[in-house]
Amino acid sequence: MTHIVRDVNKPGSKLHKKEVIEAVTVIEVPPMTVVGLVGYIDTPRGLRALTTVWANKLERNTLRRFYKNWYASKGKKAFNKYTAKVSENPALVEAKLNRIKKYCTTVRVIAHT
Repeated sequence: MTHIVRDVNKPGSKLHKKEVIEAVTVIEVPPMTVVGLVGYIDTPRGLRALTTVWANKLERNTLRRFYKNWYASKGKKAFNKYTAKVSENPALVEAKLNRIKKYCTTVRVIAHT
């Protein structure tokens, strides 16, 4: 635990535009890598996923997350069809990204540690 000095910005308060010392906690987090994007559109029933774009190459640790028993699985074929489709037609990824830019109101990142 440590402390910081910050300016308070609360109009109407006695502390408005004054410096205050506050206690803070520094949290260490592992490095994150972005493995995909999901674009959502607003509907009357809430958000709906419009399209998903994955990275061209996913690390082995990321692929392990998609298996219940990684060590027991024989094929380890997750994302093989997607990477083959993207390698044949790289414009497909650009088309999906442009679709996200044009129509989506919310974009969320799929991240992995």
